[in-house]
Amino acid sequence: MTRDSTRKRGGHNSREQRRAVVLHVARKTGTDTSRSEESRLEEAIALTAAIGLEVVEGVIASIARATPATLIGSGKVDEIKAVVSGLEPEVVIVNAQLSPVQQRNLEKAWGAKVLDRTALILEIFGERARTREGRLQVELAHLTYQRSRLVRSWTHLERQRGGFGFLGGPGETQIETDRRLIGERIAKIKRELEEVKRTRGLHRQARKRVPYPVVALVGYTNAGKSTLFNRLTSAEVLAKDMLFATLDPTMRGLKLPSGRPIILSDTVGFIADLPVELVAAFRATLEEVLEADVILHVRDAAHEESDAQKADVLKVLHELGVEKEERRMIEILNKIDLLEPDVRTAMLSRNKVVSRLSAGEQIAVSAISGDGLGALQGSVDRALGEQERTMRLTLPLDDGAGVAWAYAHGRVLERRDMEKSVYLVIAGDDTVVDRFSRRFPKQLTIIQPGQRRRAISS
Repeated sequence: MTRDSTRKRGGHNSREQRRAVVLHVARKTGTDTSRSEESRLEEAIALTAAIGLEVVEGVIASIARATPATLIGSGKVDEIKAVVSGLEPEVVIVNAQLSPVQQRNLEKAWGAKVLDRTALILEIFGERARTREGRLQVELAHLTYQRSRLVRSWTHLERQRGGFGFLGGPGETQIETDRRLIGERIAKIKRELEEVKRTRGLHRQARKRVPYPVVALVGYTNAGKSTLFNRLTSAEVLAKDMLFATLDPTMRGLKLPSGRPIILSDTVGFIADLPVELVAAFRATLEEVLEADVILHVRDAAHEESDAQKADVLKVLHELGVEKEERRMIEILNKIDLLEPDVRTAMLSRNKVVSRLSAGEQIAVSAISGDGLGALQGSVDRALGEQERTMRLTLPLDDGAGVAWAYAHGRVLERRDMEKSVYLVIAGDDTVVDRFSRRFPKQLTIIQPGQRRRAISS
């Protein structure tokens, strides 16, 4: 550990905040070279600050290989011990995955509580979750993580409880009892989340009956998703310059400039090395992404490692079963207000070119200033239009109920009232087409691409 790998972070402790030292473990081999170790430390410090800890020191420790007992080796342990002894923090955050044995040994060596990256993120999620579903998901992830760490998490594990008379023997050890109780609680939470999943499925079915497409915002944490969501929908979702400001999904209705109504969904942000427990636990929430008609991948265009963050998001989406080639995904380059004026102008000019293309993949915007939002909405409109099919519906002029049903269940593009008939051109996805086909089996004609004008005038 060199002099410049230790960074002083603050002065004396305030009464309100607990002190923390953040240690980032840099592996010399087999690591992602798209990110600097300094930026990884900065992210770990931001995560630590997100739960109200005062970071008094940031340290980078490089290791050639992991040591089974402590991860970082005895020499590095002694160096960090000197830092901890001088600053006396309540907790040391290790930006890496620690085994239960490694965590226990480091706590003994440093005389302070130790949290690894997974535990830190779980702490943040535990503080931020507000809905019942969010709290259940966090508790499930926490218990899954904790179950493997009973060896160090409990002070009473050597006790034994007497067995039942008909069983005999010394009885069940406390660690076995605690593991069993955690397992029972995990099973109960999973049943409750299955009910949540079923309820979400019913809600999605209800939305499909009212043909509003769903557009989901995804992206790296703190990329500006909630700020963009608020700007587009006039909602008041918590939006702060803070990692994981949004945990619970939020959905709002929005009408695009073309008049097309959509449902916009704001989701939890992703992060590098997202704990496996959280990916599994939040699958129910992220099903909104799986079901979305269009995914808006919001990126922080002003961040120096925006490309690396993009790779992390795509990796998590892949783990969830979302492939870029399978559905329409639009990249939103947000925070261009933080870029140099000439760069910002060039990016906004490119929006005009993209708006003339049917397959524009990147739109530059600023959720703060509103620049580029028109191009963004236009791109969403085109993406949804590519998924739609058009139909011609011919109804008797006096069939008011049928006309009203058509307006309620499809998007009417054109209407012409003739002497005895009403001609409607309607757009909708496959679900809408199937519904109209069942409702009007003889009056409906599917219009092939390029035939719309000829169909309506015939």
